[in-house]
Amino acid sequence: MKAVLCRSYGPPSALTVETLPDPVCGPGEVLVRVRAFALNFFDTLIIEGKYQLRPEMPFSPSAEFSGVVEAVGDGVERFAPGDAVIGYVRYGAARDLVVAVEDDLVALPDGISFEAAAGLSVTYGTTLHAFRDRAGLKPGERVAVLGAAGGVGQAAVEIGVLMGAEVIACASSDDKLAFARSLGAAHTINYDSESLKDRLKALTGGEGVDVVYDPVGGELAEQALRATAWQGRFLVVGFASGTIPKIPLNLVLLKGCDIRGVFWGESIVRDPEGHWANMAQILDWVRQGRLNPHIHAVYPLDQTAEALAEIAGRSVRGKVIVTP
Repeated sequence: MKAVLCRSYGPPSALTVETLPDPVCGPGEVLVRVRAFALNFFDTLIIEGKYQLRPEMPFSPSAEFSGVVEAVGDGVERFAPGDAVIGYVRYGAARDLVVAVEDDLVALPDGISFEAAAGLSVTYGTTLHAFRDRAGLKPGERVAVLGAAGGVGQAAVEIGVLMGAEVIACASSDDKLAFARSLGAAHTINYDSESLKDRLKALTGGEGVDVVYDPVGGELAEQALRATAWQGRFLVVGFASGTIPKIPLNLVLLKGCDIRGVFWGESIVRDPEGHWANMAQILDWVRQGRLNPHIHAVYPLDQTAEALAEIAGRSVRGKVIVTP
C-alpha cells in the first residue's frame, strides 16, 4: 500500500509518500480500504511536533476517513467485508489501508459520497457533542460562535441552526462573516473591528448569549464570557489563537454560568454508544440534505503535502479531502 509518512518533525514539504506492506487486522480490529481521508489544522501541528499528541515515528497524519471494510478480526460483530464506514483514529489515515478498532467506526448509509463522509467525524462530531451533550442546547437559545469560518466554527454555525438556535457568528474579517451568513448565521460580529462583548450585549438586548462556542481562546474568551447570560454555558473547544486564557472566576460566580470542557476525542472512548448516536444524527441530516458539508478541495494522495500547506496558510473554507 501507499502511505504518507512523517519521518521527522517539520513542515508539510518534509512528508514522503512510500510503499509499505499491507497491514493485517487482529482481534477486535477492522481493516478498511480508504476511499477518502480528511485533513484538519491539527494535522499541520502534529507533523511539526507542536501538538499534544506525539506519535512514534514514522507515522501518517489524518485522523478521519471513509472507506470499505476489507477484513475483520476475531470478535468483530458490527461490521463485515464490503461494508461502507467512516472512522476516527487520531492519526494514521493518510494511506491506502487503515486498521481501526471496531468502536472507532460508524456505518456509512447509502446516498452519501465517500468524499463528503470523510470529513464529518472531527468537526461535526465535536460540535454535536458540544451542543447536545455538554451544553444541552435548546431551540430558540442564542449561541455565539467564535472563529465561525474555521473548521469547527463552520460546523457550529450549521448545527446550531439545525438545532433551532439563533446563531451569532463571530470572526476576524468580513469575508469570513459572509461565509458564515451563507451557512445560516442570523447575526455576525467582526471582532477585529468592534468589541465582541459590546456587540453580543447589543444583539441580545443586554441579556447576553445562552451558549458560547469557543475554539479560539486568547483574549476573546473573557470578552465572550462577560457577554454570557445568567446561567449561560461557555464551551471550551480549543485554542486556535495559540493562547490559553486565564478566566477571572468572579465572572462565573456573578453570572451563575458554567464553563464546560469539550474533549470530544476522550468522550468517544468513554461513551462510544453516544458517539455512534451523534454520528447517526449527523449522517441522517446529510442524507436528508439538511446538512451539506462544504468541501474546499479534493487532492490526490501524492499531493497531501500541498493540501496541508494550504491549511497551514489559513486560506481554507470547509474541509480538505484527499483520495488515495
